[in-house]
Amino acid sequence: MSDPLHLEDLFVDQRFRAGPLDVTSEEIKAFATKFDPQPFHLDEAAATSSLFGELVASGWHTASLTMRMLTECLPFAGGLIGAGGKVEWLRPVRPGDRLSVEATIRRISASKSRDDRGMVNMRVVTSNQSGESVQLLDANVLAFRRNAGARL
Repeated sequence: MSDPLHLEDLFVDQRFRAGPLDVTSEEIKAFATKFDPQPFHLDEAAATSSLFGELVASGWHTASLTMRMLTECLPFAGGLIGAGGKVEWLRPVRPGDRLSVEATIRRISASKSRDDRGMVNMRVVTSNQSGESVQLLDANVLAFRRNAGARL
């Protein structure tokens, strides 16, 4: 893994990429069994009569896979600590899909009350093997300074 990233290492429009991760029907069903037990996530036959017409991953499964990939490409010092955001699921994720992420830093702001940290706003696009966006995540993430008191 790369050296930990600190607030001073980051800049607007900086991009980070990870993936691909393969999605299997077994993983979709296992996640759904534990966290989102709906028929279109659990059973191929039942899923055919759903809005999707076939087995699809839970949006929360997609979000979890996105987080997994973010931990690979964004080695923030102290970890990836979320501080709010918005997630949108644009299209279903199906068995056999290969997901990748691209995270782009949109804003960086130093904390006004704590000199050891700041906030990074990023747009994270999760895409399938065809380049179609399946999820958008606008996230605010805490970033620590290498040296408290340092200025951006």
